[in-house]
Amino acid sequence: MRPKLPWLSKDALALSAAAVLSVSIVAACSSSSSSSSSTSTSTSASASPASTNPITIGASLSLTGDFSADGQAFERGYQLWASDVNKAGGLLGRQVKLTILNDNSSPTQVATNYQTLFASDHVALAFGPFSSLLTTPSASVAAHYGYALVEGAGGAPTVFASPANMSAHNVFDVSLPIEDEMIPFVNWVASLPPSQRPKTAAYPMADDPFADPPVQLAQQKLQALGVKTVYSKIFPAETASYKPAADQVAATGAQAVLLGSTDVPTVAAFMQAFEQAHYNPMMFICAAGPDQGAAFTSAVGKANATGMMVPNGWYPGYANPESQAMVNEYVAKYGGTPSDVNADVAEAYSVGQVMAQAVKTTGGTDNTKIISYLHSGVTISTVQGPVVFDELGKNSSAAAFTFQWQSNGTAFNQVLPTSAAGSVAIINPKPNWSS
Repeated sequence: MRPKLPWLSKDALALSAAAVLSVSIVAACSSSSSSSSSTSTSTSASASPASTNPITIGASLSLTGDFSADGQAFERGYQLWASDVNKAGGLLGRQVKLTILNDNSSPTQVATNYQTLFASDHVALAFGPFSSLLTTPSASVAAHYGYALVEGAGGAPTVFASPANMSAHNVFDVSLPIEDEMIPFVNWVASLPPSQRPKTAAYPMADDPFADPPVQLAQQKLQALGVKTVYSKIFPAETASYKPAADQVAATGAQAVLLGSTDVPTVAAFMQAFEQAHYNPMMFICAAGPDQGAAFTSAVGKANATGMMVPNGWYPGYANPESQAMVNEYVAKYGGTPSDVNADVAEAYSVGQVMAQAVKTTGGTDNTKIISYLHSGVTISTVQGPVVFDELGKNSSAAAFTFQWQSNGTAFNQVLPTSAAGSVAIINPKPNWSS
């Protein structure tokens, strides 16, 4: 959900026929996971019998709770992919049917949900939840039942280092590895003349496996460049903890702030506290939050959004024909403009594309064969670009970009790498707060 962004000049590929076939979505109320799709299948994790019955795919998403904005965007991405597959005749001639349970952003509930999907609903395939925090317990359940867990938002090192994945190697993240997300920013700082680099930097981080790794790696590399660390602390990922941490950062006067954020509220709280303290860092990059389009600009104000940066592997103007076709279809289905499409939608859609290719190539829904195929080094094309999984299940070919809000908060532009097609000049230093 981003304000208007100039498109890059690429011809969009036409998608399949316009009729949208039904996709069953089950959102269990609040933290309940007792609901399931109206039609289940007896297909096990390893069976691939010839059938005309729908291929059922189970997922747990945060439709309520702290991650609800992202969870709901993921739901739309999964739905859009399933709709496109069904319009094109399904997978192996069979329609796709989604069963989505609500985990209320809870690690305990997400494990319960996948237990239900595998042991009770007997779904054929599994898509991942939102966030590394929820992917780790989900992967353990999937490993126990022999399922491949293809996901788009669980790229923290802790996910791949978990005992379950180290044993089963069943987790596959289609997106950019989290720890590498801020490398384009670090490389840009390194390219500046020493007189233009920040002299000091602050690294506040929410206690979250998604938020911390990119900031910690960036801190290590910036320190090697001579940037002095004046603040580096992990704070509880709770609303009450945001302002005290932000006030401590403001007191340091750091010239650069690298915020290990998980969502829009985290970033908005820091921005508000900085403004109240009359503190404006010359560089401000966040692990997550500014990539949420209109949800971000409406929370912080378009003028204040200007100069804010965020890493990501995708944005609506990405020069990828598959991506542009998906964006056009999303706008036709949900309204708005291309720049309103959330990055979570592309991550979720890519999950479906990877699983579809695995099913087609292996000729069924045998999860053992799917896991082996995804570890074979094959390159799979997605709306986020190429996907090649390494031995841990990380995407070793993912694109890495940095984006910045510009034009008084009305344009979300790719700025890094500076040499990448579509990058525009970065605003440096960040403008003062609008008030």
